[in-house]
Amino acid sequence: EMIWKQANFDRLTGLPNRNMFHDRLAQELKKSDRSNLPLALLLIDLDEFKEVNDTLGHDIGDRLLQQAGHRITACVRESDTVARLGGDEFIIILPDIHEKSKVDDIAGQIINTLTEEYSIGNEVIHTSGSIGITLYPGDADDIDSLIKNADQAMYAAKKKGRNCFSYFTQSLQDAAQKRLRLTNDLRSALPGKQFELHYQPIVDLNTDRIHKAEALLRWQHPLRGTVPPLEFIPLAENTSLIHPIGDWVFKHSVGQARDWCSGYNDSFQITVNISPMQFKLETRLFTKKWQKCLQDRGLSGQNIIVEITEGLLLNADDDVVDKLLWLRDTGIQVAIDDFGTGYSSLSYLRKFDIDYLKIDKSFVHNLETDRNNVVLSEAIIMMAHKLGLKVIAEGVETEHQKHMLIDAGCDYAQGYLFSRPIPADEFETLLKRQRPDSHGRIDVKQPGQN
Repeated sequence: EMIWKQANFDRLTGLPNRNMFHDRLAQELKKSDRSNLPLALLLIDLDEFKEVNDTLGHDIGDRLLQQAGHRITACVRESDTVARLGGDEFIIILPDIHEKSKVDDIAGQIINTLTEEYSIGNEVIHTSGSIGITLYPGDADDIDSLIKNADQAMYAAKKKGRNCFSYFTQSLQDAAQKRLRLTNDLRSALPGKQFELHYQPIVDLNTDRIHKAEALLRWQHPLRGTVPPLEFIPLAENTSLIHPIGDWVFKHSVGQARDWCSGYNDSFQITVNISPMQFKLETRLFTKKWQKCLQDRGLSGQNIIVEITEGLLLNADDDVVDKLLWLRDTGIQVAIDDFGTGYSSLSYLRKFDIDYLKIDKSFVHNLETDRNNVVLSEAIIMMAHKLGLKVIAEGVETEHQKHMLIDAGCDYAQGYLFSRPIPADEFETLLKRQRPDSHGRIDVKQPGQN
């Protein structure tokens, strides 16, 4: 009896384990076929459980799992099965579903009970749950597919903001298959030399001269054509491919910066976007490759700007701080991308050595129609200057926007008014064409641009 119990029940929570769950689900599928009544499968993942485990310890984490198991069980019928698959994942079998609204009610009740605070020892803990729901036989007709469906739906709930439930749909399946195929293709993109860098000019608004360029990664898939960065960058981050890809981008940006510094302007700078995942790489590995890259090309760090997100600095651990200190010591400057759209905390601007703020294009686009955006942009620029920072405005598309930014005291701008991101050879053409016209202005637009 003891051996049977150990084989079929979770030792921590006392709930059925993965083995017992599979047996129960197989039985319930047969019953569903006989009764012609569908069943629902609910996969529950506790939000931010890893953070609780890491900060408060495994003992607190275990007791949290026990209490969560009790709360979930209290929300279902005796004929339902609540099991723990492992980690912070629970799964529920709801047989004999007469109305889909009943599934919604139970899922909503679980969401509500999991958000109530937990009192464990001397700790008060707040967490929530994300639930993925799939139905038999409508969504799938076998155990593995049902679990996979519930898992996809659960991640959809996470993407919606957590603390909610989401049903499986065929579009989720299609999207998952597309991601899988694209991820497999991404693994061969770097060795297959399918990546290239495009560069978008960053113009000094005081002189109208191209002073910097932002390096933007492009993937030319042999069959799909150009794959948007918003599609493949998250895949690269999830698979750790972002590290070799990020190193490739840095290496080529440094080489290009060296060429343009020697050919046009020794203070020319190239901006490189850095993923938060790259900052999680062990500091020595992170700095060693980049240091060697700069040394091999005889380039000063002063010619490189690293763009990072605000979120990276809000809860910066020692490892992130070490990397920022290394960037400072190497002379590489740091820009905060999309400033104004996230947390926009002033504390990190004071705490860390930041050189540039980039005003998000959403502000710039509405400068001509929304007075509030003008006021906010002016406030960002004034605050940055008081702190000794320069400001770059993104997404500038009209002369009016440009002049409004000049009036507000903005330092630099980039956008389609000047040029879209273009290959290196076309960018060089722009640099060569930087000659003053009869009015002393510099024409940085591409040939054929209005």
